[in-house]
Amino acid sequence: MNTLVAVAISPYGTGEELSKEVAECVRIIRASGLPNRTNSMFTEIEGDWDEVMKVVREATFSLAARGVRTEVVFKADIRPGHEGMMDKKVAIVERILEKKSA
Repeated sequence: MNTLVAVAISPYGTGEELSKEVAECVRIIRASGLPNRTNSMFTEIEGDWDEVMKVVREATFSLAARGVRTEVVFKADIRPGHEGMMDKKVAIVERILEKKSA
């Protein structure tokens, strides 16, 4: 079943700079081969539920396995019969905005 998730995985209680650990998680997500996009707050991942959840688990446990307390913020959109929603949802909003400004 197609699933689009927004996930933020980060160490908790390890100081102010989290970029190194966040980059480690993003590297795992990108290596999965699933469609993904990272912005300043979240990484989106799209694919089959089981595949997406496996990648989220691997990225999360890459920190937790080292004894790092890990925080996960997660949002999921499960939409049967639809694919490519990571790009399509944004394109729909952009089309609406273009019409409003014309």
